Amino acid sequence: MDQAYYREYFALERQHWWFRARAELLMGYLRRTLGSRSQSLRILNVGAATGRSSELLRQFGLVTSVEYDGPCCAFTRAQTGLDLVQASITHLPFPSDSFDLACCFDVIEHVQDDAAAVAELHRVCRGNGLMCFTVPAFMFLWSQHDQVNHHCRRYSGGQLREVIKRSGARLVFHSYFNFWLFFPIAGFRILQGLAPRKTSRQDAGSDFFAVQNPFLDKVFYAIFRTEAPLIRWGVRFPAGVSILSTWRKREQTAADALRPTL
Repeated sequence: MDQAYYREYFALERQHWWFRARAELLMGYLRRTLGSRSQSLRILNVGAATGRSSELLRQFGLVTSVEYDGPCCAFTRAQTGLDLVQASITHLPFPSDSFDLACCFDVIEHVQDDAAAVAELHRVCRGNGLMCFTVPAFMFLWSQHDQVNHHCRRYSGGQLREVIKRSGARLVFHSYFNFWLFFPIAGFRILQGLAPRKTSRQDAGSDFFAVQNPFLDKVFYAIFRTEAPLIRWGVRFPAGVSILSTWRKREQTAADALRPTL
């Protein structure tokens, strides 16, 4: 990927309606969930990309940012001053029980062995620490957008719960989101699949470039952001374009410490 792509993505993370509304939803949810613990946490953010999520997470404490792509790390360091660690989510270079909050926003859908990725995130999380995941939902929404973004899969709610549950973590909250726009987006994806279109190098079929109209950008942002207070209050949506799932690592008991390992 070239510098032009990273510049485009850098702008998208800070200006596009989907990124801005998702940020409001996620940060509002975390503020409520973390409560008085916020502002003093050790935080891991895996899949930092061009750094916007790490910038937002700094309100909760000290953020360690991880990105797999080397050139992306270099670009983000130069643009933001963030000290990204280049590493894979399946082989994180940190001791066990290192972080109070581990975030993985739209990452594990890129990983062939998603169970190994979750297990590694669980390993570096402290006892009673929080793991926060977002993923794209429903394979019937699969489109060229997923292909150009190198997704391996999209998830149903049950599939995601099953993958994370294997790590031994305890479920805290699980909901679809981007519910209000789910039906028009589903219709757009289905029609797009029936009539594939020619794409430019810039958009390459990504949904992020499908709507480039300032008025519609404001409309979609206004609609999507109304879900933020509902998620914050604990509303669970029955469907959506994405899934938010948070889990706590179980604290080790004295009995666990004495139990022999195999």
